[in-house]
Parts: sequence; C-alpha cells; structure tokens
Amino acid sequence: MLPAVYSAGVSHGPSSSSSPAQAWAALAPLLAGQLRVRLSRDAGKTYPQKHERALTEALPSFPAAVRIFGKDGTCAAIFLDFDSSVAGVEWVEADVRAIQAWLHSVGARWIEDFSPNGGRHVYVPLAQRVTFSEARDLVEALGTRYRTLDKTPHQNLLHGCMRTPGSPHKRGGYQELAMSLSMAYDVARRPNSATIWAAMNADLAGEIGAVRALRLEQAFPTAADEAPKLQHPAGRMSRVMQLMAQTGLYDSNRYASDSDARQAIITGAAAAGMELTDVERRMMQGTWPGLASFYARYAARHRVPALRRDWLNAVKYLSKNPRSGDGKNNARISPTSQPNTQPPVLKGNLVSTNPDTEHRLIRTWRNALRLKEHTYTGTRTGLARRMVLRSLGEAAHMTASRFVEFGARSIAVATGLDHTTVGAHLRALRSERDPLVTLVEQGRGTKGDLYMLTVPEEMKAAAEDLTWRKGKIHALRPVFRELGLPAAFIYEALEHSPGLTTAEIVKLTRLSRTAVSEALEVMAAWNMISRDTTRTWSVVATTSLKELAEHFGVLAAVAAQLQRYRIERILWKEWLSKNVNTVAELLSPGEDYPWEAFEGPPDEWALSDMAFKRVG
Repeated sequence: MLPAVYSAGVSHGPSSSSSPAQAWAALAPLLAGQLRVRLSRDAGKTYPQKHERALTEALPSFPAAVRIFGKDGTCAAIFLDFDSSVAGVEWVEADVRAIQAWLHSVGARWIEDFSPNGGRHVYVPLAQRVTFSEARDLVEALGTRYRTLDKTPHQNLLHGCMRTPGSPHKRGGYQELAMSLSMAYDVARRPNSATIWAAMNADLAGEIGAVRALRLEQAFPTAADEAPKLQHPAGRMSRVMQLMAQTGLYDSNRYASDSDARQAIITGAAAAGMELTDVERRMMQGTWPGLASFYARYAARHRVPALRRDWLNAVKYLSKNPRSGDGKNNARISPTSQPNTQPPVLKGNLVSTNPDTEHRLIRTWRNALRLKEHTYTGTRTGLARRMVLRSLGEAAHMTASRFVEFGARSIAVATGLDHTTVGAHLRALRSERDPLVTLVEQGRGTKGDLYMLTVPEEMKAAAEDLTWRKGKIHALRPVFRELGLPAAFIYEALEHSPGLTTAEIVKLTRLSRTAVSEALEVMAAWNMISRDTTRTWSVVATTSLKELAEHFGVLAAVAAQLQRYRIERILWKEWLSKNVNTVAELLSPGEDYPWEAFEGPPDEWALSDMAFKRVG
C-alpha cells in the first residue's frame, strides 16, 4: 500500500510546515543534473545562460531553475512539468493523478510540488544517471499520454532547466511541496533503481518507438543545407557538427544511433585540425555535453579509452580518404584573405604612408574617444555607438591606417548589432558637431564606405596631453554577445585598470550602478573577474573568453551571421555582373539597385573575420 501522500491523489497544499528555504536547501542539490542554477530577472519569463550561478543551499531571491543535465550529458532525475496554461488546472490535476498511478504501477517513487498558478512538477530521482537521449525518449513518450506535460525541459541538453521545491515563483509565492519535506528528502536520498528505470521504459516501449519514428520523418538541418560550401579554419568544425556535439541532437535518417553520431563528430573534429586533447577538454569542461552523453553508456573509467579508440578510427579513415583537390587540408585554410595592411591610396595623397605617424594618430584618437565617451549615455543607443567607434578603432590598428573601409555588415558582426542598426549609428556619428569619424567616400560596387578616424580640433590638445593607453582596443568580443554591452565595457575597464571598486567602475564607465552591479555579478559567476579582501575587482587572467564564448554557443551564432552575409554578398556580386559592365559604370548607393539588401563587406578583408581569431 502506498504512503498517504502517494495514495491520496493530487493534494492542494503542503503537507508540512517546512519553509521554502528548507525545501530548496534539502532537495535542489539532489535533483539537479549539475550544481548550477539559472536566475530569472524578468519575473520568470526567461532563464538566460548569462544568469547562471553555482547552486548553493541559500534560497535565491529570484525565480530559480536548476540545470537538468550535467556536463557529461546525463541527468540524475526525470523532471515532469505539468503546465496549467495548456488546458487549465483541472486537466493538470487529472494528468498528475494519472502519472501517479503509472509511477506506482512500475514501482517508482517520486517527489511532487505545485506552483501558485496551478501548475505541478513531478520529479523521479534515479540511482543511475541516464543519458540525454534516454531521458528525452521517455519524456516525449509520456507526452503522448498526458496533454499538459511540457516536454521541452528534457529536449534541450544545454538549456533544459526547471524550478525545484522552494524556488520563488514569478507570480509571488514559491514552489511548495505537496508532501512532507522528510518524505521528499527520503525519496531523493533513496532514488529509483536501474530496475525501475528499465520497467518504466518497458511499459512505454510502444510510445518510445512512435516518437523515434516521428523523429525520422522530421526535417533536420544538415551540412547539405549550408550553401554555398565554405571551408573552415583550423580548430573550427562545421556548424552542424558543433551543434551535434553541444546539443546531442542529430539527424536520425543520417545516423542510426548515438554511436554513429559520435563517430561523425570525432571525425569532423580531426578533419578540422583539432587535437584529441581539444576534444577531451571540451567534453570534460561541459562545452560539448552532447558528445559526452554519447559516451555515458560506458563506465566512467572506460569513457576516455573509448574516445581514444574513436579518434584512432577517425584518423585512420581520414588517412585513407584524403580531401579532394590539391591535397591540402582545407580545414586549415581561412575562408577569407588576410587583411591588407597597407593604407588605401586616395586621390590627392591624403594618406600618410608613414606607419609611425598612423600609429600615433590612432593612439591619440583613442584618447579623444576616452574624452568624448561621457557624451554617450548609458542607454542602449549610447552603448552601441561606443562599440561601433571601438570597432573602427580596432580595424584601424589592424590595418595600420586611420582610414577604414568596411561595409556595415562587417561592423555588424564585429559589434553584435544588426547591419541596419550599424548604418544608422554611422550616419549619426559622422553628423555630430565634433565627429570622431568622417565619411571620405561612399561605397561603390563591392567596396564599403571609406571612413577616416578624426581627432576634433577642439579636443586635439587635450587628447595629445593624455598618456596613451597600452594594449588593444576591442570591438565586441564574442562572449559579450551573451553577457551584454555593459559587461564588455566593465571588463575592458578592469583590463586597463585592475583593482577598481564598484563605485570607481560606475564613474569610469559612466554606466548606472544597477547595470554595473548586475554585470559584475554575472562575470564573477563565470570566474571572469574576482573581488579581493579590499573589495576591489580584477580580471581573472586564467579564464579564456574564447572558451566561454564556445561554451555559450556564441561562436555558432557568429558563424550563422557570417554565413548569411556571405550569401548576400554572392547575390550582390551576381547582380553587379548582370547589371554593371565596367568598374567605371558602378552605380552609387543612392541609385536604383538593391544596395540596402545586398551591400557586402570589401573584397580584401572583412572586419568580422577577426571574431574567431580573438583569444581574449
């Protein structure tokens, strides 16, 4: 016979007087797939990755959802979320009664809580962790039985998360246990055995087969969809393979099993010029939890040897099947040419060819930017314009010239903005009273607009008196696409001036204290910065911005943006070839052709290509 809390059906309130803080401290660490939690700062609407923290016993003050899957791509419990917004509270209660009866029939024990809005969560702790694929199959199969069951938490390896007992709720109140805390804790401490897990799967065999068959019928993006064909530089696999390694999702029509998918990923990594240690690190650090989940069927001590066997098989295959063409490993060839480091030749000999002169002017321009930045407010528009100016400064450093000739799309990739937004900011910047940039020549054909970094006469003396700031000037480094522009400016300030207090950072960056405090908290959670006993902040030099960007999946987003712009560039060139006979006949941007739709970066070099070369 079931304990009272199980046999009584759906309860409508907590059966003990335990506090939310007690429930959170006792259960969240035991149910989570890894000791990480995501906070929602928008009243429970989203749980973004940048707001992820280490999971502690202290109850968060915001709605908090624990990560379901671990770095190894496995989970310690099945999370069943019954959503009242689908068909109402009564239907949720009916589904929960049905799932209780089913769990009892297979001998399983569970934990249950309820939300202030009528939703319910059922947690099934497991003694033996199960892989992402296994958990997804079971939850999707249950979804065919229970209408209000939300399957999405178990369908996303990277972002699957859920509130656990005690968590604050977006409508006020908390996730409250529908049983005593002592009973819930007992279930969590004595989870369901592998035998019960097998019984659950056996009872759902028909539904699991159906959801797998449905998956075979669904369209899945493949490498064949990525036209035109592009080569990938060393250390970068195709986007499809990277997503498989990160998410554990693959085309069932192409790969019959997890084993086939993992071998494809390993072969793709070897073909891209990566080393075995690169793959091992990405698996161990949780950057590729999808790939790690494919090895979870082995005991922990056998996973690395299995990976090495697959690596040897991949190397052997590649040695027998070299890439077609000139015999070179095209994975090591960059898709674009290297930047032209010579300044452009303009009519009237307007450009100095002396690199030292250009270097001094660019450094002085950076001082002018520091002096003028206070005029750009901490609003989204002001921060975006500051970043556009930084992208122009970075380009000038790399080309050793004050003249910058890049299309809006190149600057868009370098700043994380949309290209139409970049165009609007450039027009506003060059129209200011004392502009830091001047439009020298409008773009024509495949050439972008030509801009010149300008030090206004009114601030030239002050800019020349300031000490030059050492180090690079950065556009938006990829990781800050996830963490936000305020974090980018704060991190830059700490790079140049370590040991700043929060108040000093507010004054230096001219951001609001709220924005600064939030950005500091986010970066500290990812070990990008740390605060010492004197309450001053500094950069953690051992934390790689590039690795964090890969962990966040940002590099895939940058690659997608680059791909889209390159396709538009090809379309634009095709239009030119059909409508323009000679260079002299190239139309100006204001004339009748789709300039806004197909403006592309210059032929020689795209500023956006720097995005994957920065190591932070």
